[in-house]
Amino acid sequence: MPYFTSPADGTRLHYVDYGPAEGPVAVFVNSAHLGTEMWEFQMPALAEEGYRCVAMDRRGHGRSEDVWGGYDLDTLADDLHGLLDHLDLRAVTMIGHSMGSVEITRCLTRHGTGRVARAAFVAGIAPGVVRTPANPDGADPAAVLAANEVSRRDRAAFFASSADAFFALDRPGNEVSPEYVRYVLQCCLTATARATAAVQALVAEVDVAAELPKLELPVLVVHGTHDTSAALETTGRRAAGLLPDAELEIYEDAGHGLYVTHADRLVADLRAFMATTD
Repeated sequence: MPYFTSPADGTRLHYVDYGPAEGPVAVFVNSAHLGTEMWEFQMPALAEEGYRCVAMDRRGHGRSEDVWGGYDLDTLADDLHGLLDHLDLRAVTMIGHSMGSVEITRCLTRHGTGRVARAAFVAGIAPGVVRTPANPDGADPAAVLAANEVSRRDRAAFFASSADAFFALDRPGNEVSPEYVRYVLQCCLTATARATAAVQALVAEVDVAAELPKLELPVLVVHGTHDTSAALETTGRRAAGLLPDAELEIYEDAGHGLYVTHADRLVADLRAFMATTD
């Protein structure tokens, strides 16, 4: 099972590496609380087409080491860049879901774009979900913190109560079996209690609005109209407006879990994005 050591503090991090070693490289960055398993509809499909698809489990998640510290955005970005260095990846397309979008942003502004050709934000929380003077329509920080406290008291119930909204199951076409929903909930619970709380605290305060205009590379922004975790207007559309070279692709009726409900469309859009920006 492949592992590498974080350059930040020596944490042992697990990664997966699918497809041919010489193929065009796509590095997937996970949502909060989930590991590499979340990309089961994207990574194998693209690997079978000749892409090299790489992803890692964030510290405290999946099969990576259970550690107390390092959940600040700088350290998480260093972990991500450490993976690129460890595998000596070049001309990478970075693809991040939800929190992965801000980790990619910080990785690029902190370490540069020497190894990265393009990026995709899939239901990203970038620039940030909470209300700020520049984002007056963002979520109330107090409400986010209150939800985090509910999660701290009963993570299992908290995740279960959010599942229908996560996949926007009330919208037409969003068919996800109860068995798959239970599977995703179980995956969320493999993140440690410490990692869950620390990541949720980061989401409650993160704001990379000042960094997005510095990303001088093509960025595909994919977002759903019914995303209740990261509202389209305050995250996806706002990110696209701040990025110098962005393409916004809006999925009607999609929620935050569009990587499942709209899996085939997402694969097609990622494939087209990687092909047309070479």
